[in-house]
Amino acid sequence: MMFGERIGRTPLLVAGGIIMAVGAIISTASFGPHWGLGQFVVGRVISGLGNGMDTATIPVWQSECSKAHNRGFLVCFEGAIIAVGTLVAYWIDFGLSYVDSSVQWRFPVAFQILFAILVTVGALMLPESPRWFVMRGYDKEACEVLGAINDLPADSEEVLADFNLMKADLAATQGSKASWKTLFTFGKTQEFQRMMIGCSGQFFQQFTGCNAAIYYSTLLFEQNLHMEHRLSLILGGVFATVYAIATIPSFFMIERVGRRNLFLIGFMGQGLSFIITMGCLIKDSEQNAKGAVVGIFLFIVFFAFTTLPLPWIYPPEINPLRTRTMAAAASTCTNWICNFAVVMFTPVFSDASPWGIYLFFALVNFCAVPFAWFFYCETAGRALEEIDIIFAKAHMEGKWAYQVANTMPKLSPEQITQMATELGLDVSEQPVAYGAEKAELALSSGESQEKQTAN
Repeated sequence: MMFGERIGRTPLLVAGGIIMAVGAIISTASFGPHWGLGQFVVGRVISGLGNGMDTATIPVWQSECSKAHNRGFLVCFEGAIIAVGTLVAYWIDFGLSYVDSSVQWRFPVAFQILFAILVTVGALMLPESPRWFVMRGYDKEACEVLGAINDLPADSEEVLADFNLMKADLAATQGSKASWKTLFTFGKTQEFQRMMIGCSGQFFQQFTGCNAAIYYSTLLFEQNLHMEHRLSLILGGVFATVYAIATIPSFFMIERVGRRNLFLIGFMGQGLSFIITMGCLIKDSEQNAKGAVVGIFLFIVFFAFTTLPLPWIYPPEINPLRTRTMAAAASTCTNWICNFAVVMFTPVFSDASPWGIYLFFALVNFCAVPFAWFFYCETAGRALEEIDIIFAKAHMEGKWAYQVANTMPKLSPEQITQMATELGLDVSEQPVAYGAEKAELALSSGESQEKQTAN
């Protein structure tokens, strides 16, 4: 959050991967009953810092480097990889349950080093976000990256149209310099509202019960449903497998059905699934336990193709360029804080009331439905710069953002600039033109503002 806008997206990814690897090494090398535990905790804290850096930055980079028509599809891969990672972790832990030594926990902790290295090496091969280059004044580099992403010359009309649109959007949101205070801006740009909407998605992801089901599935099967220990472990692995497979529909639905509709489908489906689970647990019997298992599995299917990927793509989409990294970091912070809270209170709540915990999560899901209906606007198929127009227009006309998004047609770059001017957004600082005749202006500015101001 503090360095994302300064040093760029890819350096932050590299740093996050290295920090995760260092933390995993420290935890894996823990020995001794007292010092070893402290060392393990320190390592986990360090890994958490690296993980936080990457989970806040990856969706931003993906959104800024994707085209409007496939941005959601690409970010869905992140959700699928989360589910596949859960699948791998479950079956590794199941296999190691037969091992009676410290390898049982050291290997899973050490195994994450491999993926931290992959993230680090992969990030080194990625180009920087063109929108970050524009924000920092590196115009030539921005055009070169846009050309590479689109497989076009850097001075082509399409590349320059995208470049000039980004310049105009930056000017419309009052320049490239943003501080913490910027996140609390109201008025036409609505930074605070947009940040809070992004944070709400992460809040609901956790408090709708996903990690209560994912982290504690084997314990729920064994303690609440009274299954044999080995069967509970196997069923936990099957649960993770279903979770991974159920992410596949999101690839095809994210752009066609849209973000907002998927949020609504997810919250309703998850709530009803937990109502089934709750109803089956009120009266403790073997037959009812089978129904409870069906409810839990139904929940993870709904979650996998809706609420798993959506809170990660939505914050980068709805926040303006100058606060995108900070707002995405705030939403990621919300995710991990809520994750911690849910993981801590779930065992206690479950012991006190095996069915009450599912009623609680079901009610949160149902409460999320009207919130998503009124506050979440549709972003599928729109350029990131169009979202600024939607929120400004909603503010000026006294409407909900979703109402504007539902009625406003998709805009061309020229129309976005025209509407920004009509809405009183400041685009005067960056003259915008479209066409190859501006190639020299765009590329010559590679000796750019950022190099002149030296950050």
